[in-house]
Amino acid sequence: MERVLEENKALWELFDAMSRLQGREEYALFFRDLCTMGELKAMAERWQVARLVARELPYREIHRITGVSTATITRIAHWLRYGEGGYRLMIRRLAAVESPPAAS
Repeated sequence: MERVLEENKALWELFDAMSRLQGREEYALFFRDLCTMGELKAMAERWQVARLVARELPYREIHRITGVSTATITRIAHWLRYGEGGYRLMIRRLAAVESPPAAS
């Protein structure tokens, strides 16, 4: 993780607070107080694009679905592939929940 983030005490306090949230309703309440609607929409949009990129959809198709510019899609794809691994971690976790292993 970038050194600036590692040394930012306030940021780690925020992460600690977030780690104590329980369930979707608490997340929604906290993030709605913390962020503007524009910020929430931007984060939701990035997450949607990351999931579509992970499915290896063409960028033009992702643009058609989301309306997000191909420049933004490219930037999100870069972070998905070369970032800290947070997108990949959550995509894997959700995939495990959405499609549990078949019974033997």
